[in-house]
Amino acid sequence: MTGNLLLDPLVPLPLLIALAVLSLAGIALALWRGLSGWALRGLAALVLLAALAGPVWQVEDRAPLSDIVLMIEDQSASQGLSDRPDQTTSAADQLAASIENRPNTELRRIIVSDGEGDTGTQLMAALTEALNEEPRARIAGILALSDGQVHDLDRAPALPAPMHLLLSGRSDDWDRRLIVRDAPAFAIIGEPVTLSLRIEDAGAVPAGQGALAELQISVDGGPPERLTLPVGQDLELPVTLPHGGRNVVQFSVPVAEGELTDRNNTALIQMNGVRDRLRVLLVSGQPHPGGRTWRNLLKSDSSVDLVHFTILRPPEKQDGVPVDELSLIAFPTRELFLEKIDDFDLIIFDRYKRRGILPAIYLDNVANYVNRGGAVLVAAGPDFATADSIYRTPLSPVLPARPTARVIEEAYRAQVTEEGARHPVTAELDGAGEWGRWLRQIEVTQESGHVLMSGVEGRPLLLLDRVGEGRVALLASDHAWLWGRGYEGGGPQLELLRRLAHWMMKEPELEEDALWAEAQGQTMRIIRRTLETEVGSVTITRPDGGEDVLPMEEVSPGRFEALYQGPEIGLYRLREGDQNAVIGLGPAAPREFEATIATAALMEPLITPLKSGVFRLEDGLPTIRNVREGRPAAGRGWLGLTPRGAYETRDVRRTPLAPAWLVLLLASGFVIAGWLREGRR
Repeated sequence: MTGNLLLDPLVPLPLLIALAVLSLAGIALALWRGLSGWALRGLAALVLLAALAGPVWQVEDRAPLSDIVLMIEDQSASQGLSDRPDQTTSAADQLAASIENRPNTELRRIIVSDGEGDTGTQLMAALTEALNEEPRARIAGILALSDGQVHDLDRAPALPAPMHLLLSGRSDDWDRRLIVRDAPAFAIIGEPVTLSLRIEDAGAVPAGQGALAELQISVDGGPPERLTLPVGQDLELPVTLPHGGRNVVQFSVPVAEGELTDRNNTALIQMNGVRDRLRVLLVSGQPHPGGRTWRNLLKSDSSVDLVHFTILRPPEKQDGVPVDELSLIAFPTRELFLEKIDDFDLIIFDRYKRRGILPAIYLDNVANYVNRGGAVLVAAGPDFATADSIYRTPLSPVLPARPTARVIEEAYRAQVTEEGARHPVTAELDGAGEWGRWLRQIEVTQESGHVLMSGVEGRPLLLLDRVGEGRVALLASDHAWLWGRGYEGGGPQLELLRRLAHWMMKEPELEEDALWAEAQGQTMRIIRRTLETEVGSVTITRPDGGEDVLPMEEVSPGRFEALYQGPEIGLYRLREGDQNAVIGLGPAAPREFEATIATAALMEPLITPLKSGVFRLEDGLPTIRNVREGRPAAGRGWLGLTPRGAYETRDVRRTPLAPAWLVLLLASGFVIAGWLREGRR
């Protein structure tokens, strides 16, 4: 129970002051005129003014509130290194027991784990949330058990009490890490791209550690290449991507004896390999509307370098015009088909027929070019069905179909076959089944490959095949240009021809037999494309060597998918049948392992102004004592808490000190006494 004298004025304070001034003026006037009752009149005015001031005696029934101590336990990934978990848990339990034994004190234990994504240790965010849940007037102190590697210090709140850091780790800890900087998202296939990297030692590095370290470089999980590099220097390293699409490049440094962790000895970089320029050779046997279609398609793609020849004057043409008067360019057959054939990514024969322009040895070299990894597309016209057909050359062994010598001249609609519905070249083309009709088809008999589109009475129209390391396509019609002209509504001419050309140039997104994964955080979507109607389960090899087997579900014709939550950061290997893939989950260098040596340097700007302290757990726990607010809160072997003296008011009683009857009696008595005194004179 505590009592206090309070004033509760019955009139506004300015009015009360004005009345007091008037009363003083009146008393001064009475004194100046020599009235003997001025003192009694002054007492009467004082009684009235006191009554108007409303004096009250307030008695409160108070219940003291306990002080609150916040203890933040850092359980982020870096706190899991070495013996830090046991060190921190043991210290937290001992401090909790000590604080709970203190009178009138409560403890709040707050656990901090890794932030979402790669945000690191969000200790300040957890502290802010805890302060928002507790009355700040009751906070007596804050204890943080951490390695000091906090990643959100810019969000530190205003602290109402001393904050002490109890630092985990050992003073002799040391660690080696690999840092990869300036890694581009894209690189040109076959050309070196320069990455900046650094091998760095931190902490109490043992004297036996040398100034050189071995660096291992592996692409897509293949055999590593080994280099010996200096430690502590920024280095520029050229890396060459071997294929298009995603390339997973893994850099790693072997674990050194005694280092704190190997989690930062590896960095994963995922770069997309792109071709600088796709070189295409287009040979048109004669001018026709479809030739312009091919030319426009290839010229519209800025990534394609097109070399186009149209044979306007065949050797058999004899019109008597002198050669020196012709403005035509001679066809550089030897240069193109012998010397520089491997410079091209794709060769297109558009309505080409044997005319003696390309000798058999040149076409034989084209067949060898395909087996070595090149691509040939034959857009067949009526000449494909004749004795002069390009099929009747050394190129025939690589073509997927042979002509029957029949040219079908009738209207028909191109249809996507069952295999075509599963192949990325023809899958999900807009308006399938409602396209405009074509008017000519060359009848062929399939010998290999896959039929993606059919024409008259289901006859093969578009065939694709893999030959050796290369690819071949045959389009058994020269009327694809009708779609471009909008005949009977047209069709997806440009999209079909674009997909066809890019499939032949081995663009990864158009592979019909492929396995890959797309990552979103720690979740990967595993995708399997195949022409088969069923696939087996995918085997996932985790970074720690363990395996998981996951069934796949068909989500569209030829496309199977599965979702997988990766339990850790690192390189995952995928396998289904004869298809293999790799993918990296998580950042190239997880933020929690960028710096692993325990340090107080980051938190000192927050702790020092509060006169708080930093204590190493390996040196033992400090004792706890009370300190007054504003005094030093830490010393040798002790830390201080500030008692707050907070309380809860349960009941309030007020007793007026100037009741009306007493005021009336006193004021009247003083006024009458003053009047009587003055009347005697």
